[in-house]
Parts: sequence; structure tokens; C-alpha cells
Amino acid sequence: MDKKKLEQKALAVRQDIIREIHASQSGHPGGSLSVTDILTVLFFDEMKIDPKKPQMEKRDKFVLSKGHASPALYAVMAERGYFDKKELLTFRKINSRLQGHPSMHSLPCLDMSSGSLGQGISIACGMALANKLDKNPGRVYTVLGDGELQEGMVWEAAMSAGHYHLSNLCAFVDHNGLQIDGPNDKVMKVMPIDKKFASFGWNVIKCNGHDVADIKKALAEARKCKDKPSCIIAETHKGNGVSFMCDQAGWHGKAPNDEQAALAMKELGGKL
Repeated sequence: MDKKKLEQKALAVRQDIIREIHASQSGHPGGSLSVTDILTVLFFDEMKIDPKKPQMEKRDKFVLSKGHASPALYAVMAERGYFDKKELLTFRKINSRLQGHPSMHSLPCLDMSSGSLGQGISIACGMALANKLDKNPGRVYTVLGDGELQEGMVWEAAMSAGHYHLSNLCAFVDHNGLQIDGPNDKVMKVMPIDKKFASFGWNVIKCNGHDVADIKKALAEARKCKDKPSCIIAETHKGNGVSFMCDQAGWHGKAPNDEQAALAMKELGGKL
């Protein structure tokens, strides 16, 4: 898909993120908006998937390790055709398939449930290793938050992936510099991210996480690496696309009221 079409898809996804969270009056807009462009490129350009055959054997798989960004994942999947976009307005409602954190038991087209930070990348490593052993050509993709790197099991997973040379594994770090309690550096320093992953035997790539062309370039570079897992450090802005949410830790897990949602949608060129 070309750059313009991907940008149009990402804009539609951002609009739906606001609609979801406003409708439920609960959710995480900041980290969902920061990861939107990455997920859009993955689901519309990179991954070998078929919404009509969500469980096909040799598909690429995706695990949202930062599971609280589920509004972005649901919006992308609906835009891609996995389910009707009208269902997005059931987000976080009782008995909805679209739970606050992704649940494969509620929504079978998901590859894995996630939410407890650190577990997503660990599961993705297991998937990638299983594909290697089964000689399955499918690749495995995961997205972590940078605050998530404070979890110890992230580095156990990184060690394992490097040890087994999981070149079929590609992990994005959504590097927006903020978490629920404020700047990462004040809560628990995570830098230098690149050197840490490299020390565990990963192929490290950097990109602008809001430039779809740059994301595509980084993914192409990751596919060329045949002996290491790849970590793409994507520089992003929390709340990207909505001016009053951008780079504001306070919008990590807060729903917009009617006035704020209307303003956000106006900026995004849509309507509630």
C-alpha cells in the first residue's frame, strides 16, 4: 500500500480510537495514538494475513505486548476487515468481545491475549521458536511500550530470542518517553535501549514511528536479517494527532469528555 493510502488508514484509525474510548468513558488514548502508524503499516502493508481466514496456518502473527493500547489494535483490525466497525462502540462494555486488554477468548481472530506487561514479547518469542522448529515461514511481530522495558521478563525474552537466533521475530519499541506516572527517566531509566537489545544479540533499527515510509523501510531492513531477531525502536509522541493529548502523560489512561472528544475529532477531520 502506498504512503498516502497508509496515512489515510492511520487517520481513520485515530478517529476510531477516540470514538471507542469516548463511548466507553474508559481506556488509554495516549499510547494508542502513539502506536497507530506502526500498527497500520503492519496490518495493511507488512504482515501476511487474511481477515477471512484469521487462523490460516502459515500466516504472520501479531502480539500487542503493550496490551492497554487495545483501542488502536481493535480499530486497525476493524479497518482491515476482521469485524464490523460498529462493534468498536462496544469497547470495554460488559460482554463485549473488545475487552480493555486483548482477549483471544473473547475475540478469536486475535493471536494472543495480552495486558500484563512483559508477557507479550515473551509469548512472541515462543511463537517464533515454534515456527522455527515447525519450519513454518510465518513471521511474528510484537509491539512493546518503552515503559514496559522496566519489566524484568522483557530481558529474559530478549536473551532467549538472541540465543535461539529468532530472525523470524520483529519487536517494535513504541518509544514515546512517557508512562502513566510521568517521564520514563524519572520513574525508572530505560536508556540506552539500542545498546541493551544489541547486547542480547538483536539486530537494532531505528525509525520515525509516525512516518509510514520510514516504518516500511525499517521493516524491510528487519526482513533482510537472517541470523538475529530485530528490534525496531520507533520514536513516537504519546497522543500523536490530537494537540492537547500530545506528549502529555496525563492522557495515558483517561477518556475524553464530550467537549474534548468533539475537539479531538475536529482536529482529526471526523465526527463522533
